[in-house]
This record gives sequence, structure tokens and C-alpha cells, in this order.
Amino acid sequence: MYDISYSKSVERYFKKLKNKGLRAAFKSAIDTLADNPYTGSQKTGDLRGIYGYDVKHSGVSYEIAYRIYEEGDRLVVVILAGTRENFYEELKRLIK
Repeated sequence: MYDISYSKSVERYFKKLKNKGLRAAFKSAIDTLADNPYTGSQKTGDLRGIYGYDVKHSGVSYEIAYRIYEEGDRLVVVILAGTRENFYEELKRLIK
């Protein structure tokens, strides 16, 4: 089991979610990542070292971007969560 940590932007995003079904879908995805974070897909190129996990709700695709740290405590840091629209552009801006 991995510990989960969130960036400030992810904490704000989850706090603003009003749709209970979407909130439950994200919680289920986070629980899956806590059990095995390697279920997500590893990104390549300038996003190397970041993993992505797809979340589907009501026909809309959402994404969770995170890093895995194995040294010391096993930790998953969720960097960004949101809809797929402009997701990777925003992620690239955040990690620079």
C-alpha cells in the first residue's frame, strides 16, 4: 500500500467537485493507485517519470497525473487531475 499526497491544485480541484458520482470515480481511482500505482501508463518524452491514469464518468474522460517515489516511504504524489482537454499542456507548465 502506498501513501497518497496531493499538490495544492489537486486539493482545490477535488474540493470544488460538486458531482458525487465524479467524486466517487476519482476516489475509486485514487484507491486503485494506492494499491498499485503501476496500473497507470508511464509517459515518455518530456513527461518521463510521470504516470497517467484514466478515469471515465458519464462519457467524459478525466486524467490523473502522478509520480511514484519508492525510496523510504512508498509514496504517490498526485500532480494534476482534471478533464483531458488541455490536460497535458497544463501538466507541462506545472512540472517546469
